[in-house]
Amino acid sequence: MSTQRVFVGRLAGCPVFDPAGDRLGKVRDVVIVYRSTGAPRVIGLVLEIPGRRQVFVSIGRVTSIAQGQIITTGLINVRRFQPRADERRIMAEIVGRRVDLRDGTGTATIEDAAIERSRIGEWAISQLFLRRPRTGVSPFSKGPTTFATWEEVVEQTAPGQAQSAEHLAQSYAELWPADLANTLLDLPRERRMAVVSELSDERLADALEEMPEDEQVAILESIGDERAADVLDAMEPDDAADLLAELGDTRSEELLQMMEPEEAEDVRLILQYGPDTAGGLMTTDPIILPADATIAEALALIRRHELHPALATSVFVTLPPYETPTGRYLGTVHFQRMLRYPPHERIGAILDDSIEPVQAEAPGAEVARRLASYDLVSLPVVDTAHRLLGAATVDDILDSLLPDDWRSHDEGDPIPTLTGSIRTAST
Repeated sequence: MSTQRVFVGRLAGCPVFDPAGDRLGKVRDVVIVYRSTGAPRVIGLVLEIPGRRQVFVSIGRVTSIAQGQIITTGLINVRRFQPRADERRIMAEIVGRRVDLRDGTGTATIEDAAIERSRIGEWAISQLFLRRPRTGVSPFSKGPTTFATWEEVVEQTAPGQAQSAEHLAQSYAELWPADLANTLLDLPRERRMAVVSELSDERLADALEEMPEDEQVAILESIGDERAADVLDAMEPDDAADLLAELGDTRSEELLQMMEPEEAEDVRLILQYGPDTAGGLMTTDPIILPADATIAEALALIRRHELHPALATSVFVTLPPYETPTGRYLGTVHFQRMLRYPPHERIGAILDDSIEPVQAEAPGAEVARRLASYDLVSLPVVDTAHRLLGAATVDDILDSLLPDDWRSHDEGDPIPTLTGSIRTAST
């Protein structure tokens, strides 16, 4: 086994392989236990395996840590990781904590920790990377850095107490929304709410969209009305409508009154329809253009980074006005077809009017059948006057077909109600 010193900040995210070279997952954290004397001992790694499940791998099963990858014996317990009372995670609980230096030169914040294997084969924290308080007046300046051993510092808090929520929130900056949601739900409730308070409204909105509805409600009700309205503004209208529907009419109306008028209008439109109808499942923000718009203009809108991938596959063409509810719906122009024509071509010349839009009152099963029949990822949703109200996308339909608790299932766990729902949609 390599005996080199490894900083945990660089270890996080590294791939983990078995002896045959098959990838098992990636490192999420390093688990330590405190000792009465000396630096904390490393007992294992937290791995994320397929299905976003986090599992524990004993450090004794790690045969190599080198060159940005980790080799194990290949034997891992796939039971979800649950830290014991005496166990601490370096990234989640140690990095970001404040310490006093024993030489009397002041305080510092732990920004990283190095682990190293001793001659007897034991892994422990060998060095801390510290940042002292900034000395300049500029808010953009950073304090000087230094290194210290564990014995050269004294923790300002009780051993093992969690790091600042601000630092922990920063460490989640690169997580995908679904991963962020799962990470937040793995935290104790008080810790979770502390981190939630440090997330931006947009980041929290992304995470809420990936959580079970009961967890969404619990978080929304705990962050205060003003911020709750801001977070709802940042959510996709259909997701915001689903969440408000769980709160009851009175509470829902209170928050709608505090939201931005344009955002609230979209959510109110969706709330007019049943949760399992095309209108209740649609998003009100598809790309809408007039027939005389050019392909270049349409492609420029599709390139927007904030656009949902399912909505970037097509442009809907209507008569004015061009915001939902629009004028009469005319047809759809598919992204792939636009690539076959010159940029100056008018999208009205390549209009696909062969696919009938779905009525807002149509059941979700009908939308699923139409998506499957025509190999589409979105369908236009119209009212009785044939005005475009929005688009029903395949991800929203899947959410409606899966059981309510599907997010809490691990990969490989049976989801018995899914097959029945799909069969219903296909008949």
